[in-house]
Amino acid sequence: QEQLVESGGGLVQAGGSLRLSCAASGITFNNYIIDWYRQAPGKQRSVVATITTDGTGNYVDSVKGRFTISRDNAKRTVYLQMNSLKPEDTAVYFCRAWYGRSLLWGQGTRVTVSS
Repeated sequence: QEQLVESGGGLVQAGGSLRLSCAASGITFNNYIIDWYRQAPGKQRSVVATITTDGTGNYVDSVKGRFTISRDNAKRTVYLQMNSLKPEDTAVYFCRAWYGRSLLWGQGTRVTVSS
């Protein structure tokens, strides 16, 4: 069964860190580009970071220098290391995997940053 499962969310104070994980199953993981999206209350879902099949990461301006995306193909997992968290980072974070016409979403993990 093709599946993405996120974990690692939680409640953290501003300035703190969290590491999110996105574990894949049922897909040829190495072929897939993986994105992290987030959706804050009342807002649209938007991309935060993307990692290509060769491990190149790209980031939205608001998280550059604070977030790092990485992948471990042997573990079929993508990570999002989030440092210097701000209250505006509060959202449900989703991972998305895509390759050709194949597109998968995870169920999301909630991140709450208190001020």
